[in-house]
Amino acid sequence: MLSGVDLDVERGKINVVIGGSGAGKSVILKHLIGLLKPDRGQILVDGEDLVPMDDVELLRVRTKFGMLFQYAALFDSMTVEENVMFPLIEHRRRQLSKARMREIVQEKLHSLGLHNIEKKYPAELSGGMRKRVGLARAIVLEPEILFYDEPTTGLDPIATKNVDEMIADISARLGVTSLVISHDMASTFRIGHRVSMLYKGRIVASGTPEQILRHPDPNLREFISTSQAVELLPPDPAADADDGSA
Repeated sequence: MLSGVDLDVERGKINVVIGGSGAGKSVILKHLIGLLKPDRGQILVDGEDLVPMDDVELLRVRTKFGMLFQYAALFDSMTVEENVMFPLIEHRRRQLSKARMREIVQEKLHSLGLHNIEKKYPAELSGGMRKRVGLARAIVLEPEILFYDEPTTGLDPIATKNVDEMIADISARLGVTSLVISHDMASTFRIGHRVSMLYKGRIVASGTPEQILRHPDPNLREFISTSQAVELLPPDPAADADDGSA
């Protein structure tokens, strides 16, 4: 359950929300894409409040979003081409021919280093390749905002590093705004421009990676230190106290 969450997502940056299991990270994501609505407050996207919107209005705003689900969530019965083409069929079938859709699918796959796999099925791909196909599907409509739900879950260290590089590359190359939900500290501090810690339904700390590593909040420091993936820095007594907003 969330309680008074105050989260700002910086445009054009990789924003990471960290926190333990049950902290509410996935709930935040569901609110941001309009699957859940808060009891009170606002969810602003380019100045528009999602909370009072009906399904038609939400559908319009959601075209700004791309989503990479945990484990990629590809359709097992569809080929790679069919998976990536799915959003185009749903939202662009009146504007684009099937031939043009295939061209776009190939362009997105190639941009992620995926070649000659259009006719393969998800079961024939490695975990890292499935993540890349999932990202190709997420960017096929050229969204302004990309959401990543635990993108490195279930991957080995090499595949994790590859996915991190993929996220950083897409962010820089397309200039999209990224929000990553993660409990992977090595990944967080490798790619994050801004990090926010969610604890018991509230944002308890937010800032640059270095500010987070120096933050005095005991729950944040315990969470990071137990990961054994990054080294905490001593709190800076001269730094301005963080008010907990993000």
